[in-house]
Amino acid sequence: MTDSGFRSTGPADLRGDAIDFAALDPRDQLRSLLKERVVGRPFSELYGVTLDHHGAAVMGHVLLDTLEDAGYSVDDFDAVGALTAASVPLVSSVIQAAASRGEDLDGFVMDFVFPSIKGPSIKGKRVVLLDAWLSEKSYVQTSSLVTLRNGNELSLDFSIVEHEGASVVAIASLVGEVGEGADEHEITVINPVDDSRHEVPFIQVFHESELKA
Repeated sequence: MTDSGFRSTGPADLRGDAIDFAALDPRDQLRSLLKERVVGRPFSELYGVTLDHHGAAVMGHVLLDTLEDAGYSVDDFDAVGALTAASVPLVSSVIQAAASRGEDLDGFVMDFVFPSIKGPSIKGKRVVLLDAWLSEKSYVQTSSLVTLRNGNELSLDFSIVEHEGASVVAIASLVGEVGEGADEHEITVINPVDDSRHEVPFIQVFHESELKA
C-alpha cells in the first residue's frame, strides 16, 4: 500500500506511472494491455485482457464506438452473441456499456453441442456476432476455431441464428487479421448445402499488426 492509500494498477510497463495510463483514451488503454499480454505469444485467448479490471471496464465501450464508426449504432442491432467461449466476456462488457448509455442490448452464446443459443430469445432480432480474435490464418493460433481459411467455418453459426429467427447484421472482433487497420471489411459465408454465398460486414477493433512490439 502506498502513502496515498492507492495500489498501483495497469499494465506492468505503466504501473510506475498510473496517472499516464489513466490519461490514455480507452482504446489506447486497451491496446497497451493487449500489447503487454499478447505480443510474442504463439497463442492467446485474451482472457488476460478481457477479464482484467481495466480491460473489462473499457472494451465494451471501445467495441460500441468501433461499431458506430463503421456505421452501426446501437439502434441498428438488438443483441450481441459470443461465437466462442473466449468472447463471452466481450458480450457481458458490451451489454454493460450499452446500459450505461441508456440502451438495452441482450446477449447470447452459441451452443454447438446441441445447435442452438443460450440466453434470451433472439427471434425477430438483429444481432452482431462477437469474437475475441478472428483471423484468416489457416491454423488455429488464436482464441477462435473460426479461422476463416475457406469461408465455411461460420456457416453453422449463421444457420443457428437463422433457425432462431434472427438476422446477422455484422461480425465484430476485438483483434482480427482481415485486411489492414480497424476499418470495416466483409467476410464471405458459404452455405455448405447449396454453395450459395453472401457477404457479411466484419469490423475489427485492432488489426494484429497494431499489436506488434
